[in-house]
Amino acid sequence: MSSVRRIAIVPAHNEEGAVGGVISELRAFDPSLDVVVVDDGSHDRTAEVAAAAGAFVVSLPFNLGIGAAVQTGFQFALAGRYDEAVRLDGDGQHDPRELPKLIGPLERGEADVVVGSRFAAGSDEHRPALARRIGIVFFARLVSLLTRQRVTDTTSGFQALNARGIAIFAVDYPHDYPEVEATVMVHKHRLRLLEVPVRMREREHGASSITALRSIYYMCKVTLALFVSMARRYATP
Repeated sequence: MSSVRRIAIVPAHNEEGAVGGVISELRAFDPSLDVVVVDDGSHDRTAEVAAAAGAFVVSLPFNLGIGAAVQTGFQFALAGRYDEAVRLDGDGQHDPRELPKLIGPLERGEADVVVGSRFAAGSDEHRPALARRIGIVFFARLVSLLTRQRVTDTTSGFQALNARGIAIFAVDYPHDYPEVEATVMVHKHRLRLLEVPVRMREREHGASSITALRSIYYMCKVTLALFVSMARRYATP
């Protein structure tokens, strides 16, 4: 690995069964990599397990949602003056062995934000639930139209960012189902976005919070938020 100061941001809510393994895999990938786990108001031992595994732990006072947890991680990275950040979920679905695919374009100066896509050419045959798959396809097409750049996986939380991306998301980041809106933010801030194909694993512990009913709410709310975002005169409020 290079001498770049890099941190892994791991948002986690009730992931005591998986977060320790995520940190161990990150350490195996790069022993010098700093890891911050943002414990989003968990009711289990997520924070204790993460600390015992050697990660920095930021505990939110109650469950604020994935967007707030991720933004807290970016604020931690900005305060620590890290050059790059990688983001992956605390449930073990994102494989740290895939990180070189995301980090490489940053190191070569080809992108400011790199997203690991489950659906880009060359990725594995990932098959999410039907309701989620419909939402993914819908938003991929809508965001591609709005940004005039083809994207295939606007809901991926597997990302790598340079210092400019860290600074922007530390200041302003969508809170409720954030990844789709964040893709539009990248476009509004004129950051270079690149998708790379990655393999993702099935969740081993816990359960997804995205139900069929929530998927409908998600699609309506985020669609409205996207058009509001595009109508902003300035990229941040």
